Amino acid sequence: MSSPPPIIRWGILGCGNVCEVKSGPGFQNAQGSALTMVMRRTPLMAEDYATRHGVPNWTGDAGDLIEDADVDAVYIATPPGTHLDYALKVCAAGKPCYVEKPMARSGMECDQMVKAFADAGVPLFVAYYRRGLPRFLKAKALIGSGALGEIKTVEYQWEGVADADNDPGWRVQAEHAGGGLFLDLGSHTLDILEYLLGPLQNPTGNACNAAGLYAVEDRVDLQFTLNNDAAGTATWNFSGEQHADLMTITGELATLRLSTFGNEPVRLKTTDREETFDLPNPQTIQQPLIQTIVDSLHGGGACPSTGETAARTSHVMDAALQDYYGGRGDEFWSRPDTWPGRQ
Repeated sequence: MSSPPPIIRWGILGCGNVCEVKSGPGFQNAQGSALTMVMRRTPLMAEDYATRHGVPNWTGDAGDLIEDADVDAVYIATPPGTHLDYALKVCAAGKPCYVEKPMARSGMECDQMVKAFADAGVPLFVAYYRRGLPRFLKAKALIGSGALGEIKTVEYQWEGVADADNDPGWRVQAEHAGGGLFLDLGSHTLDILEYLLGPLQNPTGNACNAAGLYAVEDRVDLQFTLNNDAAGTATWNFSGEQHADLMTITGELATLRLSTFGNEPVRLKTTDREETFDLPNPQTIQQPLIQTIVDSLHGGGACPSTGETAARTSHVMDAALQDYYGGRGDEFWSRPDTWPGRQ
């Protein structure tokens, strides 16, 4: 890859809702970065985004954006079912790529992306942006400092309320999402657990569809170990009756509690006291991670969320969903009638 320009000029494929506040402004506000072009399949919607956000160029054609001479790097913000195809085209153009999470529909697709970018010598990043947020940086620092002592157990519980009147859209269509809401939401938790504790090892699990609101899974149970043989369990119930989002990391000296999606303080509890760390998320929640990407492209540091780390998270999810879909190594979204978990 040639030397980067003084300003990394970004193009966005799929300037939908996630780009309004969570990510899009981050490319404009990060130091050494600019947003020069956006694309949406409906050209008028791309033009509307560009007009409202002060982006100089827009298009309805992905190829036009990828090949544009004023675009140095590409952010793919479309549903996961398009990530592999778009990413390979960005790679072929020799441009760094930042892909929304989950990285793709399966670990198999992720591996294809990782190999292509590695072979081409082009950087690949993934939007597991919690790796850049202050509350998770603090949690990582506490664990790294030895404040918890040796980690003994890890537990996570998610519960969401099923709502037949609230259509999750493409997020529960395997062709577009790779599975159910577990892929969309569970991926964040599994990625941040790896960031805090190292790669999750020996993952096993199962999934089912309890509510019957759609064809994909709505409940998932996962077990794993860490490199010190500490045991981990995680559950997701998207057909529940209440809300829960709690990560508990227990060590020999203290217990750390925090949520994946909340904004409440991180809590560290020992036998005789409790400390809280109030580190609220920024409004443009992806900007801290985007800054690490821009800095990396300028040769000034490393982004903690890469294609390699994200692919590992997808393989962990595959381990939990393998039996439900009758395998995850093919185009399983095209054969819903064969899914054992749906029978």
